[in-house]
Amino acid sequence: MVGRVHSFESFGTVDGPGIRFVVFMQGCPMRCKYCHNPDTWTFDGGKQYTPEEVAREALKYRNYIKNGGVTVSGGEPTAQAEFVTELFKILKGEGIHTALDTSGITFNRNDENRMKIFNDLLEVTDLVLLDIKHIDDEEHRKLTGHSNAAPIALAKYLNSINKPMWIRHVLVTGITDDDGALERLHKFLSQLNNIEKIEVLPYHTMGEIKYEKLGIDYPLKGVKPPERERVLNAKRILTK
Repeated sequence: MVGRVHSFESFGTVDGPGIRFVVFMQGCPMRCKYCHNPDTWTFDGGKQYTPEEVAREALKYRNYIKNGGVTVSGGEPTAQAEFVTELFKILKGEGIHTALDTSGITFNRNDENRMKIFNDLLEVTDLVLLDIKHIDDEEHRKLTGHSNAAPIALAKYLNSINKPMWIRHVLVTGITDDDGALERLHKFLSQLNNIEKIEVLPYHTMGEIKYEKLGIDYPLKGVKPPERERVLNAKRILTK
């Protein structure tokens, strides 16, 4: 088995608990307006690896990540779920904590085969970092090109199986920085019992240069990062 990997980060500190080795998978079906890694979108980019090769790369840093672990991000890692499952099996055998950073966009409870793939992956996943882009479906479509039905369904499913979960929400001025939407997101999240942490991630413009290099129009040109008070406001609403 091989998977397409975009890149590695050896000492990640923002993608789960502790110091982590982060694997960025190649390929994503979403087109989030604030995405800062448009070079991960295509499914034919990156470099091919076997799960064993990626595990060997991660385990070089065992002494550093022993109190952290390995996080697989993207792109969208569940688009290569079988590969991630095999990688996590190896890491679990080595006593390494595993985290899955996902938008949940490939989740489908009505697809029996897809559910088996997801359950196999979740069996070897210690923590899910779930990005909920927008609580309102229409706004989610405008922001990402997709409905939020799959991410919402995944959040409910993870709660039903009591899988530990962190919620991540990117705060974008004029889009997700809306008190009404934040209140609705809080209301939804307050119904879930498996959430260990809620993170508000301020939008930044560091990815803009990548769009220029790729010859892609940057959809949020001119949008500034949110003020500190707005970030604190979002945190207050979502964690009250």
